[in-house]
Amino acid sequence: MTLATEHVNVLRTNGARAMPAAKMRNPVEPGHAAEIPSVDRLLNARAFHALLARHGRTQVVAALRTHLDSLRHAALAGALARASLTGEVIAAAVDTTLAEAARPRLRPVFNLTGTVLHTGLGRALLPEEAVRAVARALSAPVNLEFDLQSGRRGERDGVIEGLLCELTGAAAATVVNNNAAAVLLMLSVLANRREVLVSRGELIEIGGSFRLPDIMRRAGAKLVEVGATNRTHLPDYAAALGPRSALLMKVHTSNYAICGFTKSVTLAELVGLGRAHAVPVAVDLGSGSLVDLTRWQLPREPTVRETVAAGADLVTFSGDKLLGGPQAGLLVGRADLIAKLRKDPLRRALRVSKFTLAALEAVLALYRAPEFLTERLPTLRLLLRSPAHMRAQAARLRPLLQRSLGEAYQVADAPMLSQIGSGALPIEQLPSYGLAVRAARGKRGSLERLDAALRALPRPVIGRIAEKTLWLDLRCLEAADEALFDTQLAALRP
Repeated sequence: MTLATEHVNVLRTNGARAMPAAKMRNPVEPGHAAEIPSVDRLLNARAFHALLARHGRTQVVAALRTHLDSLRHAALAGALARASLTGEVIAAAVDTTLAEAARPRLRPVFNLTGTVLHTGLGRALLPEEAVRAVARALSAPVNLEFDLQSGRRGERDGVIEGLLCELTGAAAATVVNNNAAAVLLMLSVLANRREVLVSRGELIEIGGSFRLPDIMRRAGAKLVEVGATNRTHLPDYAAALGPRSALLMKVHTSNYAICGFTKSVTLAELVGLGRAHAVPVAVDLGSGSLVDLTRWQLPREPTVRETVAAGADLVTFSGDKLLGGPQAGLLVGRADLIAKLRKDPLRRALRVSKFTLAALEAVLALYRAPEFLTERLPTLRLLLRSPAHMRAQAARLRPLLQRSLGEAYQVADAPMLSQIGSGALPIEQLPSYGLAVRAARGKRGSLERLDAALRALPRPVIGRIAEKTLWLDLRCLEAADEALFDTQLAALRP
């Protein structure tokens, strides 16, 4: 007995609960469960040959059984259309199901939010040199922990340590999987069951309600808050120093700013106090930058080199923010302190993969020729895009988008303000240009529906809604992507 026949018997013997075929709702050309083809029959049909070759028998059979079950449920409800029972229609339905299942969940998008280093969208874009380096590491064995000169086991930090020391002036360096991990490792190794002195005005919270005091607690360090939220003086640190003080810690407030009646202790002052009491000074730079951004008329951000030169014993910073590389937490500083971090078992749990190291090495190498960074480093290139060029883009794209949206919406090209993002220079904004979309008065346009339609495109378009307007900032839409963006506009159905 086939599965289809067996199901028909169930329909005929369910007593009062079964609805006689004559009394079932009658869709156009109604079909019956007895007419549902068997799995074997369909798999041998010509319509399924291409599916089996493309997806394999295992996936096709599983999807087919699920679809046939849905047809049986339709038969029970009296809603089974005979047209849905052909091999071609069933094959098309199975193909759609398998194509959706095969679609990657991690997909490229158009970032039109106006935030260059958008945490939700992956932060820094890697340069071509880094992409090629990762591809090499993926496709062949590499000397990740193998010293080619001695023929013995090596240290994976060796891939990037020389470059980091060259670019920052530090004596030694190591790397873990993000900056929070770098801070966790530093505190766990150097301050477990001891005290870390931090200004109250620097007790930061980063994305996801992840707070510095929480990291300290998990590392086993005791936080000692000094000063006030808006004003901290050197004597505040001095008064809090004691026999259990392990670190004087300074945190760069890269994701917020305190203005007005304020006072903070300079790094040079803190280093002097630390040296006098033999207590190391650690600086969490957060975003971190390897070059002075003011050379390109961008807002100033303290560099890692000047922080090391000012006497910091350890400096931690991110790899995927202003540095423009992959996600990583970088630690540079005194050789003896870095050596302690390397020996701790926690570092192994936080270590990075060969892919991260390959990308990081390629990005760091670009900084040896800073005069070429504006061309080769995507993060810097996007930050430096000309508002005039974005304005020309907006003028060209506006009629295309308006044509796709119809009368329900009004599209205008408009000046905007971009931001660097990921906590970097939070109060600094960059002049930008883009498209402002509003629902037309008296029409049934919905910005939320349009936003969802943009996100449903083959390459999703991510903008932002504020002030009853959908803002599409063009800062991150480079020339190489314009053709695809234009093509998608024709397929937009809000």
